[in-house]
Amino acid sequence: MLFVFDLDFTLWDCGGTWCDCTTPPYRKDGESVLDSSGRLIYLYPDVPDILEKVKTAGHKLAAASRTHEPDWARELLHLLGISDLFDWKEIYPGPKIPHFKSLQQKSGIPFGQMFFFDDELRNIRDISRLGVHSVLVENGLSQSQVSQFL
Repeated sequence: MLFVFDLDFTLWDCGGTWCDCTTPPYRKDGESVLDSSGRLIYLYPDVPDILEKVKTAGHKLAAASRTHEPDWARELLHLLGISDLFDWKEIYPGPKIPHFKSLQQKSGIPFGQMFFFDDELRNIRDISRLGVHSVLVENGLSQSQVSQFL
């Protein structure tokens, strides 16, 4: 199975905005990251444990983000200490359907064996049409949203 996660407002909060609205350079501050204006960027509390549990259960992980600043998102994944957990990263602007078609091609995993978590209803609707199990995330990813699929 493949577990696919959006980034902004799903895995992390960038001070109430999207990562492409922050102002690099970034710097580590404990478990969090600050941008150059002092904006706090942090993972939602359940996220590190969720990603580890999915990985430990033997499943694959992917990130799928529509950001206009892919390099910034990749840097934040690294600084927040979760980049290495992902088998694939589809991070670029545009609709998420190409992200998923690329993930299906790279992984060989059928859409019906993918689980997608995102905070935007339009993405959930689009990806559900592919046959992917899609979950709308509100207020950050939580254990209960993912554990039902493990």
